[in-house]
Amino acid sequence: MANNDASKIRFAPKGNVYISPAVGVTLPTEVGDGKTAPAGYKSLGYVTDAGVVITPTVTADPVNVWQSAVPVLFNVSAATFTVQATFAETNINTTELFWGANWVEVKPEGGTGAATTWRLDLSSTPELQEISLVVDWGQGDNLNRVVIPRSMIQDRGAITLVRNAAQEYQLTIDALDSDGNLGYVLTNQNMTAATTP
Repeated sequence: MANNDASKIRFAPKGNVYISPAVGVTLPTEVGDGKTAPAGYKSLGYVTDAGVVITPTVTADPVNVWQSAVPVLFNVSAATFTVQATFAETNINTTELFWGANWVEVKPEGGTGAATTWRLDLSSTPELQEISLVVDWGQGDNLNRVVIPRSMIQDRGAITLVRNAAQEYQLTIDALDSDGNLGYVLTNQNMTAATTP
């Protein structure tokens, strides 16, 4: 008889993405409550309904020998851990991350009635920022969390300015090595529980 259990099928109707500078942050070791940002992290706000795409990839090269027409083993040549999301909120966290610069206040000259302007300087030789990334998601009481200690933005999408659609900030973030690890996954579900054959 097949060991099927429909109650173990999972969806992700709720979730959040959080960032922090990679240096000096205390990495979370618990799954959290599904609502609160980990200490030291800031929320990136709403994500479009396409959700968050998490992609762990291992690239392996075959080892071929004279005595066999098929590989005798595979050798890992690369590993990546990528998070991709399109953020719907125009806030300080999403815009600074997307543009790769910080907002500064430009003091108005002249009278007190002059409006304040905020400026974001885009460098011709930008410095890449290391960030720590946390992605939370869950369904009901089932909570999950991915923690990436060190990462960088690998790609940015275009912002489309039109009358009938919101501005969106598409980011692809790649994990960097952190003492031999790319990151880790936390959950409050007992994934090691024995199943009946």
